[in-house]
Amino acid sequence: MLKRAAYERLVSWKKDPHHRALLVDGARQVGKTYLVRAFAQRHYGTTIEINFVESPEAKAIFAGNLDADTLIPQLSAFSGTALTPGDTLIFLDEIQECPRARTAIKFLVEDGRFDYIESGSLLGVTYENVPSLPVGYESELTLYPLSFEEFCWALGKNETALEMARACFKEEAAAPAVIHQKLMELFKYYLIVGGMPAAVARFAQTRDIAQVQSVQKDILKLYRADIVKYARNKAHVGAIFDAIPAELSKKNKRFKLSDLAKSARSERYESDFIWLADAGVAIPCYNVTELVAPLRLNRQHSVFKLFLCDTGLLVAMLGDGVPFKVLQGELDINWGAILENAFAQMLTANGFDALYYEKAKHGEIDFVVQKSGKVVPIEAKSGRIFRAHVALDNVLRVKEWGLDFAYVFCRENTTVEVEIPEGRDIQCAIAYMPWYMLAFLKPDTLPDSFVVELP
Repeated sequence: MLKRAAYERLVSWKKDPHHRALLVDGARQVGKTYLVRAFAQRHYGTTIEINFVESPEAKAIFAGNLDADTLIPQLSAFSGTALTPGDTLIFLDEIQECPRARTAIKFLVEDGRFDYIESGSLLGVTYENVPSLPVGYESELTLYPLSFEEFCWALGKNETALEMARACFKEEAAAPAVIHQKLMELFKYYLIVGGMPAAVARFAQTRDIAQVQSVQKDILKLYRADIVKYARNKAHVGAIFDAIPAELSKKNKRFKLSDLAKSARSERYESDFIWLADAGVAIPCYNVTELVAPLRLNRQHSVFKLFLCDTGLLVAMLGDGVPFKVLQGELDINWGAILENAFAQMLTANGFDALYYEKAKHGEIDFVVQKSGKVVPIEAKSGRIFRAHVALDNVLRVKEWGLDFAYVFCRENTTVEVEIPEGRDIQCAIAYMPWYMLAFLKPDTLPDSFVVELP
């Protein structure tokens, strides 16, 4: 069984005496059904599972009246299962195929006898046809591809190394050399395997990258099939999806519509980008105009980078020779694109908005995050020369922004350097940390204040 951090979210949901229905959404193949089944097996005496793709005839249950007294006998009859109040979970999978079932959740939750979990792909895209959303009767859990920590758990016997590294992150201290070397090696594998459960499971079983890539290519085919099935403008969405690797390989990685077609205009394509984001297939990373809180108010919706939801899928799209070059550390491939995609994926899963900063007079900062009103720049350095960061130096000099801390994630172990930038009268600290440490950066792990004594 793949260990998922989201499992504890399900446990907490069930323990809440006032819990509502739970909607588990996310991209295709991220393990939603697997997670719910594992949870149900441990926590309920009875589970009814209805998959509206595998059993389209089940839609007839919700074709008439949607009150609980009408629906519950039909659910029991359809499944052939006796329902025990207080110990039964009704799991409605691929619920996007039956919009009226989503509407019925309000009445089923009000009835109160049983628990309900809904799951499905492309939820944000296809629910425009739901007659009435169950507002106030639903909690939501978005599931992402496996995180780096979950990837390490899947490979086994890495919990101690992760806990030691987490402690070092909190203390801004270097990890022991043997731990650092081990996690750097695992992170390289994470870049090429990614976090899709099927790909991770295949790698854990075989350590065969060719087999992993075969799994990844099958997932990419499913994504393209979903585009054909669900997207309104199939040509636009498909072109954007297929262009992501090439756009990320450019120097500034910004997505340009002119690369798709000379006549492309943002107003014609905007809904297509939103479609990919809502489907969980892509992660838009928006430019911010200033590094001041709240960052969301400074976001430019028309200027963005577009990452894939999973770094392993990106590597699979880049070509068969790329995994070997990543493992060998060869810099003739576009390391920056792969590394930044992994960072966008990890930051999003950790609860941050995907944002970056770029302006001609300062340069580009790969990512920026915010916690408790404090803005923190993040640089992702793929090369050996990681202390050269002109753009970061430039933004730290901007007095009115008041930045006093930044992360530079790189190949080397942790060190912290402190200086007083030109034009500033306070010290600024730059923490140089290994790539894998980003896994521990979450909204509740950013220090409220950074106090480092100058030497």
